[in-house]
Amino acid sequence: MAKNKILITGGAGFIGSNFTRFVLDNGLFENVVVLDNLTYAGNLDNLDGLLDDDRLEFIEGDIADPKKAKEAMGGCRYLVNFAAETHVDRSLSSADPFLHSNIIGVYVLLETARNSTVEKFIHISTDEVYGPLIHGAADEGFPIKPSSPYSASKASADALCHAYRVSFEVPTILVRPANNYGPRQYPEKLIPFFIKRALDGKTLPVYGDGRQQRDWLHVEDNCRAIHLLIEKGEIGETYNVGANNHRLNIDITRSILDILKLPESLIEHVTDRPGHDFRYAIDSSRITKLGWKPSVPFEKGFEETILWFSKKYGGGR
Repeated sequence: MAKNKILITGGAGFIGSNFTRFVLDNGLFENVVVLDNLTYAGNLDNLDGLLDDDRLEFIEGDIADPKKAKEAMGGCRYLVNFAAETHVDRSLSSADPFLHSNIIGVYVLLETARNSTVEKFIHISTDEVYGPLIHGAADEGFPIKPSSPYSASKASADALCHAYRVSFEVPTILVRPANNYGPRQYPEKLIPFFIKRALDGKTLPVYGDGRQQRDWLHVEDNCRAIHLLIEKGEIGETYNVGANNHRLNIDITRSILDILKLPESLIEHVTDRPGHDFRYAIDSSRITKLGWKPSVPFEKGFEETILWFSKKYGGGR
């Protein structure tokens, strides 16, 4: 076993590829294994410039495939599971892929980890498991009230991680981040979706009045938090990771248009989706006590994200 060998599942997706880049760029592990099924949101382009790195081994495969899971996990000291179906709207259309990846896939990883060298199993969950909060913020002991098939599948995976720690001593840690934003995100989530549509001259379909609130966490800050939990996180604990950057969806939309110097007439209010949570808010005190705090100012990170996607989709506009 390598002294510091880590398995990153979903490492060709948005957060996973940013985390892979983060650990390689900073020389944090001797060997990095990425397991990714390369579905629509996982793309080898996200690992551009990394695939020739001798420290990186890429394995194409499904976390729900026991053979692939065992192959990828062999000799690893740490596991960070980013692999998941994550888009709420897609889960409302068809929940099957969410149950497969987010529940069965996690089950297979946990079963594989029972007889492995893994010392910490970091499972990436979501703040959406807490459901909507009109006031205040949810700490890690807050009741779980998922509102969509997506968040319900993530809550189920959280429960499995807890059960496998209690029953089989699998060394699990849960991470519940706020909405991530930054480069390499598939353009189905609000920020990259609206940037791409705006650059294409299309309308930006805002659900309802657009006054839903989200806490926006830059993906680099999330990566730093996850690495800190590999080093200092306590097995069996759950850690919220939020930036306290609450913004209305309509304000995010207007800011995108403003930075791109496009008219607000592109905004189109559409019928709200079923069960749309109005506001998410989490208390991140537990991880801040370990020494983490967000370092990317929202205005700076947001503008840089828009410029990154503009170059990708708009020819450097």
